[in-house]
Amino acid sequence: MKKLFKFIKIVVFTTFLIFGLLFVKEKYNGDINVFSQNSINENYNSKYIYVLNRKDKSEVAKKNYKSKAYPASLTKIMTTIVALENIDDLSAIAPIDINTYREMVSNNASMAGFYGNEQTTYRDLLYGTILSSGGEAANSLAINIAGSVEDFVNLMNKKAAELRLKNTHFTNPEGLHDKNQYTTAYDMAKLLDYTLDNGHFRAIFTKETFKTTSTLDHPQGISLKSTVLSKLHGLSQNSFKIIGGKSGTTYEAGQCWATLAIKDDVEYIGIVMGAELKDLNNPNNKQIEDTIKLYEMINKD
Repeated sequence: MKKLFKFIKIVVFTTFLIFGLLFVKEKYNGDINVFSQNSINENYNSKYIYVLNRKDKSEVAKKNYKSKAYPASLTKIMTTIVALENIDDLSAIAPIDINTYREMVSNNASMAGFYGNEQTTYRDLLYGTILSSGGEAANSLAINIAGSVEDFVNLMNKKAAELRLKNTHFTNPEGLHDKNQYTTAYDMAKLLDYTLDNGHFRAIFTKETFKTTSTLDHPQGISLKSTVLSKLHGLSQNSFKIIGGKSGTTYEAGQCWATLAIKDDVEYIGIVMGAELKDLNNPNNKQIEDTIKLYEMINKD
């Protein structure tokens, strides 16, 4: 009988030990599973992280990657691809809509620098939307393509459904905060992976500067500058190179970056969202710090 009890104790102890080890594995490979080669030993400022290997579609890094988050101006990635798939001629005139222009100004949205009713082209608006994160550019795309912001947003949500972005919903094309506009780091990476197969989108996303068409309002055009690539000068990128990106920032969304990088001839998409923002006029750029750290860690022994 004593031998039986001793045997049972051993079995119970072994069972608890196995479940305990499985729990630890799940804890570190589930919610924060970052890098197959390395376990997390550093803190990341961003609340939501997802890094995707574009070559084999493998998950390289993830943290709260399927938790709902506010996209801020990462929204404009969807705005741009929906626009591109509904434009026949990028050189056609698509003027700045006056009503939404005034709305963006009153809401202190980021702007590309166009004026109301300026006779811009679709190409100008597309670059203004991605590079300068222009609210007037994004909304003017919506008006010129769909006739109204509401109808264009319907196209955005239709595209989200088509791509099976199950935790994504849009209410506007520019990314100003709305509690009903949300996504996830996973969905955003999936969206960006899709958009980068579009030649026009890739060209815009990876451009650091662009000069817009000459108009009566801006005879010399406007010099647009990427809000991502322009921030990388002087930063170490020894083992990788970030070649494109889109930023997004609101107090509710925090500081967000969606980037494309090359490392060892492989392309990676990096999504970091929700880095805390205390002062919009003096951001601490923690999303940049996280992005650099993530790409450095890929394939690191």
